[in-house]
Amino acid sequence: MVGFRSAFEPERAPCGKTVGGDCYRDTDDEGLVVYDLYYSCGCRRTRHEYHDGTVNTQAIRHGRRHKVVSDEHSEHPV
Repeated sequence: MVGFRSAFEPERAPCGKTVGGDCYRDTDDEGLVVYDLYYSCGCRRTRHEYHDGTVNTQAIRHGRRHKVVSDEHSEHPV
């Protein structure tokens, strides 16, 4: 797996600010997909799709404690 990083245009971060940042995407061509946004303010959004079809998404607000503002886990698809 070799991912790539690219810049993205400003959008609303989990803290509410509109900022740009870097996007990281990686895949193993067998179902695993890692998609992470790193905002310039320090916030993050992650989306990880696993081989079994489950998906985890998380939004983390910047600050001393890096507060998780959203954390979702999908069920295994039937």
